[in-house]
Amino acid sequence: MDAKPIVDAQRAYFLKGDTFSLRFRQQALDRLKSAILKYEQELLDALRTDLGKSASEAYMCEVGLTLSEISHMRKHLCRWARTERKLTPLTNFAAKSMIKKDPYGVVLIMSPWNYPVLLSLEPLVGAIAAGNTVVLKPSAYSPATTEVITQLISETFPPEYITVVKGGRAENQSLLEQKFDYIFFTGGVEVGKMVMHKAAEHLTPITLELGGKSPCFIHHTANLRLAARRIVFGKYLNCGQTCIAPDYVLVEESVHDSFVKMLIEEEKKMYGSDALANPNYGKIINSKHFDRIRGLIDVKKIVLGGRSDANTLRIEPTILDHVLPTDPVMQEEIFGPVLPVLTVRDAGEAFDFIQDRPHPLALYLFTQDKRTECLFTERLAFGGGCVNDTIIHIATNNLPFGGVGNSGMGSYHGRKSFDTFTHEKSIVKKYTWLDLVLRYQPYATWKDKVIRLFLR
Repeated sequence: MDAKPIVDAQRAYFLKGDTFSLRFRQQALDRLKSAILKYEQELLDALRTDLGKSASEAYMCEVGLTLSEISHMRKHLCRWARTERKLTPLTNFAAKSMIKKDPYGVVLIMSPWNYPVLLSLEPLVGAIAAGNTVVLKPSAYSPATTEVITQLISETFPPEYITVVKGGRAENQSLLEQKFDYIFFTGGVEVGKMVMHKAAEHLTPITLELGGKSPCFIHHTANLRLAARRIVFGKYLNCGQTCIAPDYVLVEESVHDSFVKMLIEEEKKMYGSDALANPNYGKIINSKHFDRIRGLIDVKKIVLGGRSDANTLRIEPTILDHVLPTDPVMQEEIFGPVLPVLTVRDAGEAFDFIQDRPHPLALYLFTQDKRTECLFTERLAFGGGCVNDTIIHIATNNLPFGGVGNSGMGSYHGRKSFDTFTHEKSIVKKYTWLDLVLRYQPYATWKDKVIRLFLR
């Protein structure tokens, strides 16, 4: 595949200037929303095919969140896109200062397979709102969803404005050889490094939404029953294939036994006595990941689950207890329905454990103690998270979502999506009826005194 003609066509279209119009962007968002509603059932069916998602989960976590993002963007776009007036210092008298909001130009969005609708279309909303043209590259691992998205986009927008490129590594490589004005990538750390390397060759700005081992800490003051319920929800949603899923649990030894007992009870309440037969429980994306996750399960440490079915690519919601930091399950992001539980003496040990590891994409703290809450939320570096819940911070339009360090760079959602795909252009408009001579040569002592008066 040669991606150059695609990028050239989009650049020519961008230079026409149509996307700079606020009305054009608003109408594009409206068309996208209408197309999603039209293809809603096809999207839900495709998510069932690719990931075994129930209709309820697929709408709640993908289609519905995308529609919500469009509505939020549509409501606030006029205000966000408005030129901002800024105060002008006396040194620039007489003038006015402003920030104009410009689109970057031709944008590449590369999305993953685990939330193939949400993580394709939600960044697309921001790119459209900011006035860019977009090349969208979904994952080859979720082919059914990619086919529906391709049809949805091709029926809604001309390819020189927004287009979908299907395929795998060869297509990714061809796209990354091109000069884009912005790249937005969601996926794994190693591929993210390669994308960043390619972007650097063209000095292309980039957002990386990656992942990592997102921890939970259970303090002795936590509401243990509620903590267990909310961790089970966040961990086994999408069969554990969520970048911000709780990856492991650190629990204080004083409440360890009670908490693990409740964790087992809550899992059984949600998924029944045989999760492999539950039609609303998802599946692993493919055999490669199925085998990888199975290899992380230490049968001697299973306290719940552990069974699997290679024919349906399902692995039971599994809990491992008395896990050690050196165990294989703690050496990589699990990205599957396996929850390791580690015991710590107190909050200080949990704090040190998390701090000594790469910055996670999310952190979940369960406590009723304000001092512990402040310690973890203020002193630890992580992308985002929750106190006394999991996952739900991603569904808040007014909060930016993104990683830090190994878990990524840049953020999006709501206003932050618009800002991410927007270049803020600073302009000083100088009036001509006055021209202060201070800056011009020849310099003099009196000029120096006046300059020092203002510049301090």
